[in-house]
Amino acid sequence: MMKEQTRTAHDLPNIATAGWSIPKTVKERFPLQGSSLSRYASVFDATEINSTFYRQHKPSTFARWAESVPDGFRFSVKIPQEITHTRMMKEIGDPFDSFLKDIAPLAEKRGPLLCQLPPSLAFDPAHMEAACRMMRDADAGPIVMEVRHKSWASDEAVALLKKYTFDRVLADPPLIWTAEDFTVPARYVRLHGKPKIYYSTYSDEEIRSLSKLLSAGSWCVFDNTASGAALNNALTMVDSCKPDSNDDVSFRHADPKKVLSRHKASSMFGKLTSP
Repeated sequence: MMKEQTRTAHDLPNIATAGWSIPKTVKERFPLQGSSLSRYASVFDATEINSTFYRQHKPSTFARWAESVPDGFRFSVKIPQEITHTRMMKEIGDPFDSFLKDIAPLAEKRGPLLCQLPPSLAFDPAHMEAACRMMRDADAGPIVMEVRHKSWASDEAVALLKKYTFDRVLADPPLIWTAEDFTVPARYVRLHGKPKIYYSTYSDEEIRSLSKLLSAGSWCVFDNTASGAALNNALTMVDSCKPDSNDDVSFRHADPKKVLSRHKASSMFGKLTSP
């Protein structure tokens, strides 16, 4: 059982969860047969691989995952903690190259690399310039940065990421950047759940508001997986973004620079500004 190919990464957002576990509460929305990943991929076009943060996988594992999903499916991949947390983004050339070799079998199905920095890692211009330059020299694909130290709330930090074409992650709860800090829709929205991070669910109303933050080809990842809420929330988001939804779906083919002038987000992200 495969989904009808009625949507692509070019005209709709990539709605995903962190991982592809399917709770019993929503199993009726998925095929009964197949691996968890193939079943998940019959409904969603993307997923975020978090396990790479904790451990190394064999290239054959990534090859198997890539073979389990349709051609239009995409994987975002979290950068290992050895790079972000242990080495604190210093002297990361060798482990980053090794990581890229491991995930190479994803090929054209690879989406953004997620670089989530630890809360203790402050913005140091020289330090981060070296790290961003090394990563960009090694990989030309999309890279997104989720930061958690208040020192990143500076024009200098934003300018550095822009220089190396790293996209900022708009996270909820927002620690550094809120929706009003983006003059165009964020390319990667990461929803952790609140008030209890990784556990709390989002209401249907909140999800409808969140959908207004998305643009064609952007990513929206539900990371509130600990309680099993992520997949149900993601399904609601998919329904909200369908072309036949009753909501305003003009963002699918609109210029992303004009979206924020037409929509306002819920208070969870703050007030959106026009470009």
